[in-house]
Amino acid sequence: MTAALDLTRRSFLSAAAAAGGGLLLGVSLADPASAEAMIKPFAPNAFIRMATDGSVTLIMPYVEMGQGTYTSVPMLIAEELEISLSSVVLEHAPADENTYANPIMGRQETDGSLSMRVAWEPMRRAGATARVMLIQAAAARWKVDAAQCHAEDGYVIHQASGRRAIYGDLVQAAARLPVPENVPLKDISSFKLIGTPQKRLDAPAKVKGTAQYGIDMKVPGMKIAAVSASPVLGGRLQSVDDVEARKVAGVREIIRIDDAVAVIADHWAAAKKALDLLVIQWDDGPNAGFSTEQHKQNLENAVNAEGVVAVSIGDERTAFPNAASKVEADYRLPILAHAPMEPLNCTVHVNDDRCDVWLGTQASTRAQVAAATALGLPVEKVAIHNQYLGGSFGRRAEADNVTQAVLIGRQLDYPVKIIWSREEDIQHDFYRPAYFNRLRAGLDASGRISSWSHRVVGPSPLARWLPAAVQNGLDPDAVTSTLGPYKFENVHVDYVRYEDHSFQTGFWRGVGTTHNVFIVESFIDELAAKAGIDPLEYRRQHVDAEPRALAVLEAAQRLSDWGKPLPAGSGRGISLLRDFGGTILAHIAEVTVGENGAVRVTKVTCVVDCGRIINPDTVKAQIQGGTIFGLSAALYGEITFTNGRVDQTNFDTYSAVRMDEAPIVTVHLIQSGDAPFGVGESGTSGIGPAVANAVFAATGKRVRQLPIALG
Repeated sequence: MTAALDLTRRSFLSAAAAAGGGLLLGVSLADPASAEAMIKPFAPNAFIRMATDGSVTLIMPYVEMGQGTYTSVPMLIAEELEISLSSVVLEHAPADENTYANPIMGRQETDGSLSMRVAWEPMRRAGATARVMLIQAAAARWKVDAAQCHAEDGYVIHQASGRRAIYGDLVQAAARLPVPENVPLKDISSFKLIGTPQKRLDAPAKVKGTAQYGIDMKVPGMKIAAVSASPVLGGRLQSVDDVEARKVAGVREIIRIDDAVAVIADHWAAAKKALDLLVIQWDDGPNAGFSTEQHKQNLENAVNAEGVVAVSIGDERTAFPNAASKVEADYRLPILAHAPMEPLNCTVHVNDDRCDVWLGTQASTRAQVAAATALGLPVEKVAIHNQYLGGSFGRRAEADNVTQAVLIGRQLDYPVKIIWSREEDIQHDFYRPAYFNRLRAGLDASGRISSWSHRVVGPSPLARWLPAAVQNGLDPDAVTSTLGPYKFENVHVDYVRYEDHSFQTGFWRGVGTTHNVFIVESFIDELAAKAGIDPLEYRRQHVDAEPRALAVLEAAQRLSDWGKPLPAGSGRGISLLRDFGGTILAHIAEVTVGENGAVRVTKVTCVVDCGRIINPDTVKAQIQGGTIFGLSAALYGEITFTNGRVDQTNFDTYSAVRMDEAPIVTVHLIQSGDAPFGVGESGTSGIGPAVANAVFAATGKRVRQLPIALG
């Protein structure tokens, strides 16, 4: 049982009860007032359980997909509780939106680079409250003033007498104490863990191969399924000739659902071999004629529609015609797939009145609802068993594979693990949509930007995810980062929503920032060239009232050798972004362009101010990984459709940067403020424009669309 207390921004919602001989603490993840104002009726909570052996179990409301959450969040607890990081044991939280919803999203999700921002104060307060209660329990035992005691390395110590009590011996007594309100948090100057490099807690299991990903799941009596779904969205299964497939040793069943067919076998090799022998006829449905070229033209045509105003400052429409000089440009971005290294998979066991689902998911309750809806079960009859995620980038926030798995699983009387092949994964994604952007800017006589206009044309994944967030036709995600970190006197930003329902759209690492940072930072470079001013200096002039941005630019200039001459055919380019709650990140890329137009990125210097840093190693790894992910998209990433079908199938046709192509990526950290900002997605967005601007510096050719193609 937990008992709730009122919470202000700097207070704590907690409760204690004797449970299994331990101390149980509830942790609020948000100010209820702000949470209530944003989204009702969620009341987000996480739980800490302390055992008599002194171990602390953190029931994690977030998932680990490579971003380091399973180390950084325990650091917050361990810091305030005065225990070693290795003392914290983690459990995946069950699907329970009332308890574990992300307060900003209002759902039980791990996305948006929100985890550390949301957990920063409440998780520390949870540790601090537990520490205070343990000290009180020890003081009561020793009949001394609690103020004379302190916690250290998992012990409570009475300074005067030197008496020591290990936490495990105190938890039962602490559990009977009233929960104090507004316990003091440690001063930042006294931090021992937070801000120091810490090895990942999940690394040993991953190195040894014992970490449990969804694709590793084993359930007694389980069989394996390979699937083929309609290659055209909205298509239906027409007929299946399975004569040859049934001859494959190990094949158990061939299951049909409306838009897919599955081969059930004793192992993957048999299932996949048999699947390839099926002769399938599809009814392609209404999207059979869809093509990427037509889609691009539709987006461009939509730019002439009336947009919904997102930002209006001053009088751009008057300022632009009167500018000393003017620049206008159209920018285009392609459709992108997520292509996580672990293809989608889902293990299910469907009984008459219950369903168990094992998978790695960013959104446990979304998966739970999807399974329950497909089976006609109450949600409480569906148990989600979350696992590590082998990459996601937004893909595993969807639940289409769960729906497919339970529709197949309900036709079987044993558990089944459905695995999508790489081809199935790439060709049935919720894709980062294509966008068309039209910009214009006026410059004054000194070259400074006097007016700015940006029209974004594209679909709204947010309208499907969270319809209430799209007000009066404006998708706030679609227009995020449309001004970058800059301030202009006359601004007009608007959004034209264009939906093409021939393919599914979703969020891709970096969300709306992934397209707008490329647009804004590329266009800023065009304006710098028009003004005849160094691109870095030009940015500095337009963030001259932002000390944090200026500090990032100064460090980037110094650490990257900006301005140092490069050989012919080489160039440096810069981008600067501000997003994810306040993170400021500069990328400076060095590229070499071959005679055939091939672009090779040789060096990337990153400078990031993400507020208060919890684990520097994690921040660096996130920026490096995001940079490589974004570079893959900038150089190679594009999904195309012909006759409704995705043309790309695997990494041979949807390429990623290989090891021998990867540049040296150096990350420099600037710490500021008292709270962290988002990091997980920021590295992806800034590398594309930095490379495009470097290409211009090397060749004089302006890049206005991705992927970069100079040949």
